Amino acid sequence: MQEVYFESDKEVISFCEQLFSYNKQIELHWKTNEDWGNHLRLESKLRSNELTETIAKSMADVFVSHRLRSTIKSIIGKYYYYSNIDEIERIMGLAEWIFEGADADSKQVRNTKDPRMLLKSLFIANIKDESTVHYDSIVKFRLKVFTDQLIHYVGLAIDEFKREEDHQAFVNTLREYIAKKEPSYNVIHVLQGNTFSFYKQNGKRFSKMELRTFMQKEPLYIVGLDANELNLSPLIAMAPQKIKIYGDHPSESKTLTVINVFQEKVDFEPYRKFPFAHKVMNQNN
Repeated sequence: MQEVYFESDKEVISFCEQLFSYNKQIELHWKTNEDWGNHLRLESKLRSNELTETIAKSMADVFVSHRLRSTIKSIIGKYYYYSNIDEIERIMGLAEWIFEGADADSKQVRNTKDPRMLLKSLFIANIKDESTVHYDSIVKFRLKVFTDQLIHYVGLAIDEFKREEDHQAFVNTLREYIAKKEPSYNVIHVLQGNTFSFYKQNGKRFSKMELRTFMQKEPLYIVGLDANELNLSPLIAMAPQKIKIYGDHPSESKTLTVINVFQEKVDFEPYRKFPFAHKVMNQNN
């Protein structure tokens, strides 16, 4: 038999739901305690280690659902001294993405570690061999290793936030630059690839020499563009009235940058709608 105490009504309900989702063989008796809040008595024929693991997983889920966001917010203010509400919200979102994201980028940021496993292991360490467990006490006093990990994740989130701020400032600079330019072309067709391929309205592909000639005529260095960059720089130099991008990867990074800079001037179409014949050109052309 295991006795568990929760101060919060919402958290105890969430715990029970998680507990039964993992194992329905657990018998639960619930009453309120004047000093300690919600008192649960758990009875089960499960082996001790199985019951401990089920309780720990459920408690970890409760923490993530009910306390993770507020803990991250506290860390942002206490350890990194942010007070602007909008900045805090953006950093919180990034920190949660790092913590819970299932995509390759978030896994790479956290070195493929699963912070839920660390949280669960800490609950296991504090539950095993204990007949009475106080959830709130564990959260307040026994999760330092996990909190340190969260502090690290928040630091990574702030780094990402600063990169996004720098990128947005860069995009704004480019928008202002092209707003002052006379367009050199009405429409430029762009084909996705490792590097973009650029086509005129008549279907003729721009050679590398033509692109570099356009770029040399523009002081692109003043907006932070590299003279050897052949994806965004040619478009900034030409500043067309319309850009049509063709491909099968609308979220590809350099495509998103072009869309962010040129906004309503950009249309994205699937690769099969590219209107011209094309072939791979020699990189020196």
